[in-house]
Amino acid sequence: MITVAVAGIVAVMLAVQLKTVKGEYATYLAAAAGCVIFFYGISRMETILDAVRRIQEMVRINRVYLTTLLKITGVTYIAEFASGICKDAGYGSIANQIEIFGKLSILAMSMPIVLALLEALQGLLA
Repeated sequence: MITVAVAGIVAVMLAVQLKTVKGEYATYLAAAAGCVIFFYGISRMETILDAVRRIQEMVRINRVYLTTLLKITGVTYIAEFASGICKDAGYGSIANQIEIFGKLSILAMSMPIVLALLEALQGLLA
């Protein structure tokens, strides 16, 4: 975490200096730093996937539910990352559209789980 924090702070300081000289270079630097930090974070996914597999073995949850949960988490991170880059570049309206699309994607992916839950509740009440 310290490495990522230092890299982010250094990138911001450089971007602030570049902004006065060439504004577009500051945006490129911020986007590049964001990508490096994002992919560094992705490298931690193996640990998360191992933990999810162990949880699945212990609890015997349907694999589809955990897979959907991981996909939803991925969509959340990607939408937030892309939205942040657009906001930093000064394109807030595009950032908002990315956020809305991310939320709609999450809602669409979660519908099968919601329906399965409602069917299970209906079976218990009937």
